[in-house]
Amino acid sequence: MRSRVLSYGLKIFNPYSQVIICTTVLMLFLTGCTPSPRFHNDPHTGKFKVGQTWTGKASWYGPKFHGRKTANGETYDMNGMTAAHRKLPFNTIIEVTLLSSGKSCRVRINDRGPFKGNRILDLSKGAAQKIGLIAEGVGKVRIRIVSVGRK
Repeated sequence: MRSRVLSYGLKIFNPYSQVIICTTVLMLFLTGCTPSPRFHNDPHTGKFKVGQTWTGKASWYGPKFHGRKTANGETYDMNGMTAAHRKLPFNTIIEVTLLSSGKSCRVRINDRGPFKGNRILDLSKGAAQKIGLIAEGVGKVRIRIVSVGRK
């Protein structure tokens, strides 16, 4: 059987070997691009629905960002009732309950974040004060979607 040597040194023994190798490489590449199964039940991806809930850590942000533009273009008011979330559409209204105090409030998503640690939400200072999160800084919260904003 005759073999031919490709420019990069591989010996191909039959004309179909290149097709098989290319198909295998393509299949491996495409399977590497599929989402990991751990994300299938992640509430931070996909479609959001009214009533959807999940828990996680929340923090608050205030003075350093007061008066600056938020991700949706409005001016940040640290005393307002707003929050930053990585994926929820802007103008989504959520109810946030601090699990340690049982206090809750409603906030509107107008910014992106948090970008620190494993937190799921950054509250404005006003919202954090209302539920008692100021002293703790970071706390475990339950989030429930009240209405989904438009993208």
